[in-house]
Amino acid sequence: MNDASNERTPHRGVFVTFEGGDGAGKTTHLRFLAQVLRDHGYEVVCVREPGGTKVGEALRSIVLNPENTTLSDEAELLIYEAARAQIVAEVIEPALARGAVVLCDRFFDSTVAYQAFGRGLSRDFVDAANRFAARGIVPDRTLLLMCGGTQAGLVRATKGGADRLEQAGEVFHDRVREGFLALSQADPDRVCVIDSDGPRSLTAAQVFSALSDLFSWMADASVCDESFFSVLDDRRTQASSSERCHG
Repeated sequence: MNDASNERTPHRGVFVTFEGGDGAGKTTHLRFLAQVLRDHGYEVVCVREPGGTKVGEALRSIVLNPENTTLSDEAELLIYEAARAQIVAEVIEPALARGAVVLCDRFFDSTVAYQAFGRGLSRDFVDAANRFAARGIVPDRTLLLMCGGTQAGLVRATKGGADRLEQAGEVFHDRVREGFLALSQADPDRVCVIDSDGPRSLTAAQVFSALSDLFSWMADASVCDESFFSVLDDRRTQASSSERCHG
């Protein structure tokens, strides 16, 4: 089934970002969305921040390495912005120009939440740095996944070990959570809060509802019914579908 030609003009793709605290389920739902969009005939580009390019992955290994305990807050911010500038120029901007759907695991809202609210850096400076690195690109829709409290999210996120940001402590991550909520309140048309505390199928239904003005077929109950989303509650199906998301 090919619905891609019915949406945006071929000269501008759709940019959707996934945000939220650690352990909120961003990657799971990004992958499922990517699979469904591809099944409907769209070119889908999946990326993550920081990362997604050779330069960005190298910078990611620095900023998230728990051994880099002396990294200053200012250096941390500039590393994130450098990685963003590279992925926008190398991947995101060209993909949108050719009409692709770009799904990004974190973008500039994370920088506001983590570096401005979390670290306490100047919001004005962070906003200016974000604008510079993003080259004028703003997400068409941002899905803010919120799952339980801060502590529960950190437990889920750090089962395999904690990175440098995850080791920043619960008080820090509480400030980050407050930052994300403040962003959603300031820009409710772009930033949609998704409750990811329940079954994956219910969260996915919220994701598709939040995107239905960008992809009209997502509002069609005959296409996106309960059985359509229920596959997400089967861990084996989820593990299989996750292999289909590539940068």
